[in-house]
Amino acid sequence: MSERYVVGFQEVDETWVATVGGKGAHLGALARIDGLHVPAGFCVTTDAFRRVLADVPSVDDRLADLSRLNPDDREAIRALSADIRGTIEAAPLPRDVAAAITRALAELGADAAYAVRSSATAEDLPTASFAGQQDTYLNVIGVAAILRHVSRCWASLFTERAVTYRQRNGIDHRTVHMAVVVQKMVFPQAAGVLFTADPVTSNRMVASVEASFGLGEALVSGLVNADAYRVRDGEIVDRAIATKRLAVHALPAGGTQERAIDPERQHQPALTDAQVVRLVQVGRRIEAHFGCPQDIEWCLVDDDFQVVQSRPITTLFPIPEAGDGANHVYLSVGHQQMMTDAMKPLGLSMWKMTAMAPMHEAGGRLFVDVTPHLASPARRAGFLEMAGRGDPLTRDALETVIDRGDFIPSLPDQAPPRPPAGGTPAPIETDPAVVADLIARSQASVAALRRDIGSQSGPALFDFLLTAFAEQKRLLSDPRSMQAIMAGMDATWWLNDQLEEWLGERNAADTLTLSAPHNITSEMGLALLDVADVIRPHPEVVAFLQEVGDESFLDELAKLPGGPEARDAIGAYLDRYGMRCVGEIDITRPRWSERPGTLVPVILDNVRNFEPGESERRFEQGRQEAAKKEQDVLARLRTLPDGQRKADETKRMIDRVRTFIGYREYPKYAIISRYFVYKRALLEEAERLVRAGVLRAQEDIFYLTFAELHDVVRTHQADHRLIQRRKDEFRWHQTLTPPRVLTSEGEGIAGAYRRDGVPAGALVGLPVSGGIVEGRARVILDLAEADLGPGDILVTPYTDPSWSPLFVAVEGLVTEVGGLMTHGAVIAREYGLPAVVGVQGATRLIQDGQRIRVHGTDGYVEILP
Repeated sequence: MSERYVVGFQEVDETWVATVGGKGAHLGALARIDGLHVPAGFCVTTDAFRRVLADVPSVDDRLADLSRLNPDDREAIRALSADIRGTIEAAPLPRDVAAAITRALAELGADAAYAVRSSATAEDLPTASFAGQQDTYLNVIGVAAILRHVSRCWASLFTERAVTYRQRNGIDHRTVHMAVVVQKMVFPQAAGVLFTADPVTSNRMVASVEASFGLGEALVSGLVNADAYRVRDGEIVDRAIATKRLAVHALPAGGTQERAIDPERQHQPALTDAQVVRLVQVGRRIEAHFGCPQDIEWCLVDDDFQVVQSRPITTLFPIPEAGDGANHVYLSVGHQQMMTDAMKPLGLSMWKMTAMAPMHEAGGRLFVDVTPHLASPARRAGFLEMAGRGDPLTRDALETVIDRGDFIPSLPDQAPPRPPAGGTPAPIETDPAVVADLIARSQASVAALRRDIGSQSGPALFDFLLTAFAEQKRLLSDPRSMQAIMAGMDATWWLNDQLEEWLGERNAADTLTLSAPHNITSEMGLALLDVADVIRPHPEVVAFLQEVGDESFLDELAKLPGGPEARDAIGAYLDRYGMRCVGEIDITRPRWSERPGTLVPVILDNVRNFEPGESERRFEQGRQEAAKKEQDVLARLRTLPDGQRKADETKRMIDRVRTFIGYREYPKYAIISRYFVYKRALLEEAERLVRAGVLRAQEDIFYLTFAELHDVVRTHQADHRLIQRRKDEFRWHQTLTPPRVLTSEGEGIAGAYRRDGVPAGALVGLPVSGGIVEGRARVILDLAEADLGPGDILVTPYTDPSWSPLFVAVEGLVTEVGGLMTHGAVIAREYGLPAVVGVQGATRLIQDGQRIRVHGTDGYVEILP
């Protein structure tokens, strides 16, 4: 039986996680690398842990109770986890388990000092490190003490921090088991941590070393400042030698003690430069073995590096696969589309298949390789200008890479393309019929898609969808559609640039575009005000909506006085806009038609905060403000030298911007309309697969790519392990923050604002809608949790079109992501809301309920006392 409860490092590798936990499996793998020194030891297996739990069956019931607790209920978690720990620590060790451990200790030396370390089956994994979640005990001496500390390690599976970590990462407590590593102590001159990728910048080419005197516990626990080195290509590129006043040392009788370092040694480096470089070489060998960047704990004993742990670095953002060994610069698609959340595999694959540019996948997000634009001097300037107009942070990040000089090769400029026969096409005429015709064509195409897809199923559905994707791309590439979009954007930029030059007025187009026609996104927000008008006169309906708990409420609503009218109003709204949702570029996200309860808080806010007729009143007010602004601008221009010409040019641009700027929002609406048709057809196919026993749940298709789902439909066979692995990966991807710009070395570059004249302490961003407003900050991360009052300012990570219904209820907008022509900025201008976007860390730095002042013209936010 001893083989079952104890295994030596030499028997173990990284495939043994279920038996010896993550730490034990990695130590076994490390011990197998030639030339690498790992202190001797053994693992007490998860079989031993399960044997102990079997003797205390009451733990099962308490684990079930623990799984039902809310991760935010800290008091309940603290109490129940403490109860479970106490039970496990008090449980007697089975004789055969104790005997197996005792025999292993006798082989290594029963009187030696050992480290006794927890090793859970859900730690040191590629997607979750669990670093520091369970306990480690150093310098444990004597068999009885070691057995006691093994029990304490088992119990540490249920520390409050470990329980909360698992709950937040969606891991069932009952599926995680604990092994224990028992490893001979080493008594080093120095110890520390080596990251084979820079943990700050994520650059895979730069290693980071931290070192201090004595045991590494002083560094890991934060007792001392460590020497810090950054190493690239075998050379130290940065160093900082810390003042080291304390070290942790082992005591002869067991345990550890903090000791003061002699003053003359406090400023000495813990390692020589040669040792630092040699340590990084050791780290690179370990990284090569495991195939991913590693977080390595090491000890220096008599100029020999001994490795006591290595785990994947799980906080690094992945790199798109290129496979050519060349340098690449990638631009985040999510920052352009206002959806920086992780996407599921089906969503990623379908957006790639329907997008107009090649895209690369990493960390559940999509990126575009912009290296060719940056490598060509002729293309670079125009590309940077375009990027800067949309988002100065992106431009600054790109310029940071370019300024390094050696990362992007400079390619010779290609000869300019020959003009098409007949000369350059004429600009699109300023004719409202152009937009009306484009919208009519799009509506006809969506109607045909809905009609024709109904008869498709099985493999034929996928052939049909591939044809539908091609039609979608054809519509998006319609030259007149792109001309209409660019006409509105160019006119906006012209008006802002020229009127600032001629009249000294900044962002004049913000007012001139108010209540522009054909803006489907702003119409969506106003239409929900009309829904509120239908509901407001019926108190029983209002009371019912305040208690809505599930998505079947529309059927119940019709039973109330005024309910049929309310249901019909909400239904009509969903017929027109129900394909939308937060994060709508991911086809797997639930649409409003699927979860209409999402809109209920916004409807109730509108009922409470506005009077009847607010929608029409707002639109008319915006139209009048724009007309008044037009008259004012033209009159002032006529008083200038050459004023009539300037006024005439400006009038032409005002007509142009009002004709086309609303259409800027329509192509996205058309895409999402088609997406909802695709999704419903795929879910119907998934339901057939569930009924046939091929899939376990409809939503499993979200974790397959389009091609993989096609194969499942064709073969009626599904890889459930792949689906589960994708679910685990998605949970990991959700914890990552995507960078605006990412290099093929893994470095994420955020960019910075280069601006003077901003008050001290203000949060800097991009001005996208002029004006100044002061009010209560409402930090809202989920549309369904909106609770807005008069005068509130919305603070949120990003706003795609689905957030527009909230815009009618707020006085200002602050987002962490955005650009001049992204959806939130366009609608903020449409509604006349002062707005600042691209404010890094806004939802963290601004507290819900604080008073803030938004400077929408100058681009900063002040937090008020």
